[in-house]
Amino acid sequence: MIPYKWELVIMLWFAYFLNQGDRQIYNVVLPLIRDDLHLTDVQLGLVATAFTVTYGCLVPLGGFLGDFMSRKKIILTSLLVFSIGTLCTGFCGGLLSLILIRGITSGGGEAFYYPSATSLLSQYHRKTRAMAMSIHQTSLYVGIIASGFIAGYIGERWGWRASFATFGIGGLLVAIYLGIRLRNTPQERETPQMKITFRFVVKEIFKRKTVWMLCLAFGCMCFVNIGYVTWMSTYYYEEFHLPLSVAGFTSMFYHFAAALAGVLIGGRLSDRRALHDRKARIRTEFIGLLCGAPFIYLMTSTTSLYFSYAMLACFGFFRGIYDSNLYAALYDVIEPELRASSVGVMTAFAFIVGALAPLGIGYLKSTCGLAFGMSLLSLFYLAGAGFIFIAMKFFFLKEYYNESQITH
Repeated sequence: MIPYKWELVIMLWFAYFLNQGDRQIYNVVLPLIRDDLHLTDVQLGLVATAFTVTYGCLVPLGGFLGDFMSRKKIILTSLLVFSIGTLCTGFCGGLLSLILIRGITSGGGEAFYYPSATSLLSQYHRKTRAMAMSIHQTSLYVGIIASGFIAGYIGERWGWRASFATFGIGGLLVAIYLGIRLRNTPQERETPQMKITFRFVVKEIFKRKTVWMLCLAFGCMCFVNIGYVTWMSTYYYEEFHLPLSVAGFTSMFYHFAAALAGVLIGGRLSDRRALHDRKARIRTEFIGLLCGAPFIYLMTSTTSLYFSYAMLACFGFFRGIYDSNLYAALYDVIEPELRASSVGVMTAFAFIVGALAPLGIGYLKSTCGLAFGMSLLSLFYLAGAGFIFIAMKFFFLKEYYNESQITH
């Protein structure tokens, strides 16, 4: 019999798989949507930007609600809303309907999942926290890889609308299963009677300078990630003339397969190191961003497809190293009753920053070329590493939250 804390990881893995797969469908079938609906590259980028801005604006509310409402209900509602939004995207007939259904409905639905999900995982996993979150994070990689191929395959044969219908129906089925098996776990608190208000939450989170630095670093990383997943498939499709299904698969596979290895290695090693070194998790994030930056530049600065694949994989491996402690490092300076809110705040900032990437690269694509726009993303990884270095050097140890003092 699998202990519930690991069954929880498995259930949330499948929910997050669909959450991330839903995002990638649009990116892969983007050329088909452009030709069918006669949209420009800038308009296509605007739809992705609308999705990201909606997500970024609503995720703090999702985090705040996750700290005092039923996280089970929040997770299920999120899964239902973005699955219905995905299903209905297949019926869109123009730019406005894509923005309203794809950008706002799907983006808004997804915003409520992650804060509550990571808060639940954190509650059940302490000594194995980074590992549990790393396993959960692998669903992002598998979801993007699988959806990239599946959406491209279905799109080439039955049209882009069928791709959205397939994933929308899949999400509704998973929501039914989670409604049966997921426990309604109460939030843990140091002070049971503590009253949580939005003003209190914001004040408590932002009084920590480490949180500011982690937010800035995640914003840089998110700008790179959103720009990459939105345009990389199109880059291979146009620059190397690959079939859409092959471009959709290879643009994600090498990166996220290597990221899967990186996230598991980073999670395992940092959990071990964290027993003796308080900076282990935040240092792992620093290494991931710093070492990943050169490969972002190299992946689009070559005429060799296979060299690009190799650089894409190296970029992915160090992205996984960073991802392995994305929220585990944040939780090192945040007490349990504020963790869903802190995830919401940090994610909101990152996605609002990242929302500029699809539109910005879409503009650069029409003026300077897609390869040039993609290569500039490496500068954002370097900036993110700089912000984490500042946190490690000046703030982290002063703000460290010693969770070992909590007793049950």
